[in-house]
Amino acid sequence: MHVLLTGNTTFKLANFREGLIRRLLADGHRVTIVAPPDKYVEIIRTLGCEFIPVQMERNGTSPLVEARLLFSLFNVIRRGRPDVVFSYTIKNNIYGGIACRVLGVPFVPNVTGLGPAFNKTGVLNRTVRTLYRVAFGKARTVFFQNSSDLELFTSSRVVSNGRVRLLPGSGVDLDRFAASPLPESGEDIRFLLVARLLWDKGVGVYADAARKIRKTFPQARFQLLGPLDPDSKSGINGARLDEWIREGVVEYLGSTDDVVPFLRVAHCVVLPSYYGEGTPRSLLEAGAIGRPIITTDMPGCRDVVIANKTGFLVAPRDTEELAAACIAFLRLRPEMQARMGAASRQHIAQNYDEEIVINAYLGIMDELSATKRGI
Repeated sequence: MHVLLTGNTTFKLANFREGLIRRLLADGHRVTIVAPPDKYVEIIRTLGCEFIPVQMERNGTSPLVEARLLFSLFNVIRRGRPDVVFSYTIKNNIYGGIACRVLGVPFVPNVTGLGPAFNKTGVLNRTVRTLYRVAFGKARTVFFQNSSDLELFTSSRVVSNGRVRLLPGSGVDLDRFAASPLPESGEDIRFLLVARLLWDKGVGVYADAARKIRKTFPQARFQLLGPLDPDSKSGINGARLDEWIREGVVEYLGSTDDVVPFLRVAHCVVLPSYYGEGTPRSLLEAGAIGRPIITTDMPGCRDVVIANKTGFLVAPRDTEELAAACIAFLRLRPEMQARMGAASRQHIAQNYDEEIVINAYLGIMDELSATKRGI
């Protein structure tokens, strides 16, 4: 069959959905990727997919620009006539769903997070919820990455209970992110935050906590790994980042295509996000490597951690709680830190294996194939 996948970056599809794409291609399906182009386009083509670019402003709200994106996706789907559309991220879910509903194409969105607009009050919130109802009204199945988002959508009647399914995030490749022992605990304990540098990801809270902790534990190192995102309303500007670096609060490691080497030399991974996450991929990868995790008691984030066993949960936007959790980790004996890391790996391996996610999508393909054959 012809399968179309669409998301707001080629990077995410190439990295987070590679296992699914490879399996679809191995099963003989034709796969088309529709996303804004970036440096990962050639990787998509090398896998054996057709790539169709669309222009998108990820954070824009201009009605004219949004209408243009809707018509672009509509035309791509109308011309390609895929047998099914798998979509990811907010705008692709909404506009892809509307296009598929009009065209009668089977549609399976994955709610990878709500983003800030869904939780705000006012006109934007009401508009987003209405658009979701229209887009998901005829969806075959709607995948969710955490139970809180699923409950919110069903209780507000955005989508009916009979067409929802919970997945363990995007899953993680347990072979690529193989367990690795914690580095020896010497003078420098390294905390690592992996994310786009957004205020909503809790980067500012992390910097404030680091400043506080280093007064008592100057040997503790607080590292940041991820790109600046100047197009985002929540983006941290380069001047503020430079200020933190000069102050010695954080170390900035830049951005990377391969987080594994950075995770291996970290002792603990931190994500103080108050963003509308699905299930943060960075936490799945950290846990799979065998790293203790400190994150917020927020939907998606909290699911990845067993409190006080695989890491610590803290209140969102709370510098004091985050600092206290980091200090609690610093005060653990090395063998207790290692035990926490091993428990983190076990939790992710048992509950977030990528194969669970891939098999859910293959089940959809089997259902569609049976329908096509009239079974």
